[in-house]
Amino acid sequence: MKPISRRDFIKTSAVAGAAVCATPTLLIPESEAAWHRGTRIHPHVDNLRVVGVTDPKMTKAIEPVSSWAQQEALVDEAIVWENIDKLACALTRERNPAKAWQAIFVKPPGKSWSETSVAIKTNHIARQHTRSAVMSKVCHSLIDFLGVKGRNIHIYDGCHGKGMSRDTPFSGLPADCRIENQWQGITTPTRIPKPWNSGQGSADCLEHLVRGSVDILVNISMCKGHSHQYGGFTMTMKNHLGTFSPRPIHQGGGLDYLIAINKTSEILGPFDKRSGQVIYPRQQLCIVDALWASKKGPGCMPSHQPNFLAMGVFAPAVDYQIATQFRHKEMGWKPNREALERILKEFGIHKGDFPEDGRLIRA
Repeated sequence: MKPISRRDFIKTSAVAGAAVCATPTLLIPESEAAWHRGTRIHPHVDNLRVVGVTDPKMTKAIEPVSSWAQQEALVDEAIVWENIDKLACALTRERNPAKAWQAIFVKPPGKSWSETSVAIKTNHIARQHTRSAVMSKVCHSLIDFLGVKGRNIHIYDGCHGKGMSRDTPFSGLPADCRIENQWQGITTPTRIPKPWNSGQGSADCLEHLVRGSVDILVNISMCKGHSHQYGGFTMTMKNHLGTFSPRPIHQGGGLDYLIAINKTSEILGPFDKRSGQVIYPRQQLCIVDALWASKKGPGCMPSHQPNFLAMGVFAPAVDYQIATQFRHKEMGWKPNREALERILKEFGIHKGDFPEDGRLIRA
């Protein structure tokens, strides 16, 4: 991927500051700047670097088919936090966890960390949900290492999050962190780029992202199976069918829509109209919580307890690596290679681009 210099990033970030802070319009623009495939998104972390850790000590007993409440009782929070810090260090190639988190999260232009707004997209469909230890560690890292305020951290699932605060009341969150449930839902239309509908269509999205009031987006996904047409799995890319309306994916061209919403400025961040580069990255961290996981899905109970976590900054790279290197090679769950290759092509990635000869990097 094309690198971006610190000078260019600072220069373009200044331009973005005015755009992000401007009062948005409810009208859908006739045309939008498009992200130029293959260009770098995160300025500090290799966009194709994906790291993982397996540690049986993250849970206290083996109960593969278990409810969220049972899993909560089995998770060892301290070990999970320690391993997430290890992932952050491996991702950034920093030895110190504080420096690693400071490399992962990029301050929005024109704002202090205390003013920065963070949205965390969690997957709340059906019966597999993010474990509290994973969610709380991300929130505490934002506060402890960057200075984000708890009141500015919003946990949501715009589609299936209606009963989240009741059904999965995440424990250990810092004071004032907000479990927003659906966060007013998916109500605001925005333009959807190619390949869906030749780039001429629009779909509803979470209002806060369309209006640009979210500075940093964190994607915490599950590790479940799904339809063959989407690759045979659901992880970070499909997690945003709770940020964008899921309706179009069921009306034909589902993979096109899945790819397209993950190319939007709502997810990636504002684009430079001439170069197609991301001026300021919005989605800055993607996590796959596979402490429990399943071959099938998306509506089933977990079938396995891998005690595995993964992290990256670019959703297509994360999904490809975890689908091939973890779900297939380690768990034996074969993905749809044709769909995976299509995803790589649409995002300008070649198999040989991945570091470490394409192997999953272990923390």
